[in-house]
Amino acid sequence: MMFYLHRMSDQIGGFNVFFYVTFRAVAAAVTAFALSLVCGNFIIRKLISLKVGQPIRTAEEVRHLAELHGSKAGTPTMGGVLVIGSVLASSLIWARPDNWFVWIVLFSMLYLGALGFADDYLKVAKKKSDGISGRAKLFFQLALAAAVTLVFLANPLIQVQARSLYLPFFKNAVIDNMGWFTFFFFALVIVGSSNAVNLTDGLDGLAIGCTVTVALAYTLLTYAAGNFKIAEYLQVPFYPFTGELTVVCAALVGAGLGFLWFNCHPAKVFMGDTGSLAIGGMIGVVAICCKQELLLAVVGGVFVIEAVSVILQVMSFKLTGKRIFAMSPIHHHFELSGWKENTVIVRFWILSGVFALLGLATLKLR
Repeated sequence: MMFYLHRMSDQIGGFNVFFYVTFRAVAAAVTAFALSLVCGNFIIRKLISLKVGQPIRTAEEVRHLAELHGSKAGTPTMGGVLVIGSVLASSLIWARPDNWFVWIVLFSMLYLGALGFADDYLKVAKKKSDGISGRAKLFFQLALAAAVTLVFLANPLIQVQARSLYLPFFKNAVIDNMGWFTFFFFALVIVGSSNAVNLTDGLDGLAIGCTVTVALAYTLLTYAAGNFKIAEYLQVPFYPFTGELTVVCAALVGAGLGFLWFNCHPAKVFMGDTGSLAIGGMIGVVAICCKQELLLAVVGGVFVIEAVSVILQVMSFKLTGKRIFAMSPIHHHFELSGWKENTVIVRFWILSGVFALLGLATLKLR
């Protein structure tokens, strides 16, 4: 919306800054951060009045974890609406409304946010840690992935690039045409990213802190992919539509920092599945838009580690009857090993920052 103010630059000096993605990205981050701070306390009070407290696993389910987290019972959940609302409002204000990549990403965020909201609501209503069944949740995630894939493959301007597969450290596509495998690949990215962030959301500020570093990395990646000169210099895929996602990713950085203000230990609010599913899916779609899907496994290394720890734990128990970790996801393993909650959180944040830097470093190592 603010983008069109650059047309007034002939009459009013300085208004040409609204044309530049970099200016609007910074403005979007500041706007989203401010909205989160201004609306945060109101949202928390509203959630408390609605009695949507987070159900904590009972002692029968996980005795030691219940002892560690028992004091968190009743903390309002569904706080992800604050992140979603801030990103949406900021993006609508500062991103170009005629850019269809922006709408794909925002739609994906809202869709998965609604799915997460329904999941959180059922948990609160039942007063248990179980919401929507895993199969139903997967079905709706796959439906979104299929819709996103169809949109990409139906557009003649980008369908050739959409079918291409790029790997970190390689200048050119390793596969020029994935064919129908594109559906499976996009589904893996979107569903995997969405669920990985969801699994990471188990300690105060852990998931949102890691989200900020990943979103910041993709702010730079989308800018590079949308700028012809930079894309040519770094030899990364050039998408003319991707530059506007710099604004959306910057808005997520700002919204994430604003939410962390209330979600840091001891948390006043949890994002719940409302936020984690939406954020994870949104990042996955952004990675698809800038053709840096597999680089997400590096940039979002903490999310990957959390998801893999769950997979390994389940496989080990089914095959051998023994558990590899004291508990999965792995952040709970370190808690039960004696690490303080704040120690786990900060160390995972550090790892997330390192992974983001490693991912960005691959742009020059090609």
